[in-house]
Amino acid sequence: MAGHSKWANIKHKKEKTDAQKGKIFTKLGREIAIAVREGGSDPEVNSKLKDVIAKAKANNMPNENIMRSIKKAAGELGSVSYEEITYEGYGPEGVAIIVEAVTDNRNRTAGEIRHIFDRSGGSLGATGCVGWMFERKGLILIEKKDGIDVDEIMMLAIDSGAEDVEETEDSIVITTAVDSFEMVKNTLTESNIEIFSADLSFIPNSTISVSEEDNERLEKLLESLEDHDDVQNVYTNYEPEEN
Repeated sequence: MAGHSKWANIKHKKEKTDAQKGKIFTKLGREIAIAVREGGSDPEVNSKLKDVIAKAKANNMPNENIMRSIKKAAGELGSVSYEEITYEGYGPEGVAIIVEAVTDNRNRTAGEIRHIFDRSGGSLGATGCVGWMFERKGLILIEKKDGIDVDEIMMLAIDSGAEDVEETEDSIVITTAVDSFEMVKNTLTESNIEIFSADLSFIPNSTISVSEEDNERLEKLLESLEDHDDVQNVYTNYEPEEN
């Protein structure tokens, strides 16, 4: 499980940073659009939409924004057609990178993502070029707050089918198989456990570090990808050196 909790912790902090910059609202609006397109606008019967709404509220997205995104996706306020695209590529020293994007213009997004890779010493590859280095897993993050019972949460997660539970300095990180993700998440929710985020994610089978010389270029590449408006998630097998 090397690198899993560290990767999750980085993602956790990154989402908080995005929320402060306001960029996460745009990304969440697109997630809502995809969820509505796939399962309708009623969160009580569309579990994916329900999850995105919970995620939006956790990131302090106003209810007005959430409802406007749902209505727009349902065609009540005009509509924009979004599609999900996954890109794979390499960073400096062959670091593997997977990028999940949601776009209304496939050609524009592909060109911009390729440019980001090229200018940072990386390269965009063909589908499948690095995907074999990752596993698709459910990843549930719970913030450690005053009064939270870590042992109880760990037992609930394991009993409901979680593959792994790890405790970090500020989080509880729960990893599941794809087919048990919903069961574990629902068990926690029904037990009134507040979930910070719950997503299907790409987890690297192993992690690598890079030389100090290429570290700055790689960090800039990952940051540029994460900051792109169409990019929802960035996964990598890069593990930063501990200070």
